[in-house]
Amino acid sequence: MAKKKPVIKMQTYGIHSKWEAKSKALPKVLEFTTNIPAQIDIEFGFIINIKNARGQKAYYCIEHPGIYDADGSVRSAFTGEVHVTNNDWSFYLGDTIWAPIDDKCGPWHMTITLNDQIVADKTFNVSSVKSDSPIKQRFAYL
Repeated sequence: MAKKKPVIKMQTYGIHSKWEAKSKALPKVLEFTTNIPAQIDIEFGFIINIKNARGQKAYYCIEHPGIYDADGSVRSAFTGEVHVTNNDWSFYLGDTIWAPIDDKCGPWHMTITLNDQIVADKTFNVSSVKSDSPIKQRFAYL
């Protein structure tokens, strides 16, 4: 019998509640968006669901806009691997903003790869533009 092909669905993306690494619960989506305000401790990313891939490895990559380490060098992208533990598996890939904010502004490109194919891909724009700017005040729909 042929092996079933994995089925992948992006369930949420945008701003999420705080993610607790020690908890099995995934964060809840608060707002579907790719425009993220540069605020300390804001949580953003996406949740995917993968069916029919138990035992496989998924690889993630978060390309940030150029975050500096303690030595003043630009850090490499955040990468890692996770094991798909069951046939109906959900996974949260995300990050948060911490001080200083300046090097966190810009595009954050997040991907998940399974069987050498990108199965989830989303870019978030982190911006420090104030919502009470004169343009925003004049054009409320922006």
